[in-house]
Amino acid sequence: MTVDRLNELLLYSALVLLFAVAAVRLSSRTGLPSLLIYLGIGILLGQDGLGLRFDDAELTQVLGYSALVVILAEGGLGTKWQEIRTAVPAAAVLSTVGVAISVGVTAAAAHFLVGLSWQASLIMGAVVSSTDAAAVFSVLRKVPLPKRLTGALEAESGFNDAPVVILVVTFSALHETGSHAWYMIVGEIAMELAIGLAVGLLVGKLGALGIGRVALPASGLYPIAVLALCVVAYAGGAMAHGSGFLAVYVAALLLGNSPLPHRPAVRGFADGIAWIAQIGLFVLLGLLVTPHDLVDDFLPAIVIGLALTVVARPLSVLVSMLPFNIPWRDQALLSWAGLRGAVPIVLAIIPMVAEVDDSKRIFNIVFVLVVVFTLVQGPTLPWLAQRLRLNDTKEAKDIEVESAPLERLRGHLLSVSVPDHSKMHGVEVTELRLPGGAAVTLVVRDGTSFVPQPSTVLRTGDELLVVATDQVRDAAERRLLAVGRGGKLAGWLGTGSSASGRAADRGSIGLAE
Repeated sequence: MTVDRLNELLLYSALVLLFAVAAVRLSSRTGLPSLLIYLGIGILLGQDGLGLRFDDAELTQVLGYSALVVILAEGGLGTKWQEIRTAVPAAAVLSTVGVAISVGVTAAAAHFLVGLSWQASLIMGAVVSSTDAAAVFSVLRKVPLPKRLTGALEAESGFNDAPVVILVVTFSALHETGSHAWYMIVGEIAMELAIGLAVGLLVGKLGALGIGRVALPASGLYPIAVLALCVVAYAGGAMAHGSGFLAVYVAALLLGNSPLPHRPAVRGFADGIAWIAQIGLFVLLGLLVTPHDLVDDFLPAIVIGLALTVVARPLSVLVSMLPFNIPWRDQALLSWAGLRGAVPIVLAIIPMVAEVDDSKRIFNIVFVLVVVFTLVQGPTLPWLAQRLRLNDTKEAKDIEVESAPLERLRGHLLSVSVPDHSKMHGVEVTELRLPGGAAVTLVVRDGTSFVPQPSTVLRTGDELLVVATDQVRDAAERRLLAVGRGGKLAGWLGTGSSASGRAADRGSIGLAE
């Protein structure tokens, strides 16, 4: 490649990226998931559009895996443990038992209604049984649902990639290795999930401990270190013959809910990298598809999609939720909110690389299914939530605390934001009752900064700067979190009075450090 060719490539890539960024505004106004616009850009650039030919399935799989690692890392970093903690058991069952039911029902429909071979049908069932983290995260963060539902959906989308990938790889290798007993497949999935979970916990715990104790010379290094740890978790889990996708999500979840310095910067960096990964991935997938080949597979895609959406998904939710006594309204929304996105399309490339019979047809069917049913489910999700009376528009937002270490001064600078409906509104500075060694040094209100008096009343929209010594930094943070949730009587009510309460508060208020 010459420098002139590089200049052209950079120009075209930057223009595509700018167009994709501008398209997000259209997506937010119409309610359509942005992935459809990015896929459209890829198709427009492809051989049936501007004539750019791209058919390297193996390269797409490699880049797709890389993008999914970043997307899962961002999802884990942005997920609040307190919001998903109670939903984790249900999400785990839905990601395993639910996936098995969905695979079975969808595979049966693909075989008996569409005429695919059993191997192709099983691959199809596994591929489309995974909900897409990027699609779910992007839609849920715009739909005001109760935390119990957003927690379940986010946890499921983060967990179910792992078993589905194992199933797709196993089914794609049947023509080489022969059939496996069902218990061997279950054992292999359990082992890989256990290894991935262990690696994720190890990297997440050690990473949070190390980053929290090391004062780096520049704030921009913290996001790089956190994202590198997430990649280490994925690669370590995969090389240990475990689930790298589960490892990266668990590690990111632990890191995102730990007292990391400059957490808003970490999240902002991860969010930006995830957007780039999504745009690049969807454009690449759009390039890979040949639109005129989709016509013959349009009707089979609709048939399989209806079987998945109307039968397989509701049945998997119904069976998986039996032990948890979930209300029928919640189950109805969970059934409809199983959004598909890039993950099924990327997984559909695996049988192409493995040269499975009908692999190209599987890819085409999955592509059409994802596009059509995302067009239907994404925009109608807010409407359904409203009809089921599950939209939660008045939920109070908790305070956010950002911490920057002052290594040479042996202290910390805490930045506290007071959002709407926070219990800190109306509390006097003296009523914060911060421990000795911590003090509110500055208040920013309506763009004006001033040094507060003990009688200064805090208001919604205020930003506080709190200086704390190393010894009392944790206690000061714990007290701020408690007042944010319980008001001036938080101590008397016991809010945040224990280590477990503190951990719960940190997760539930979206603590940013």
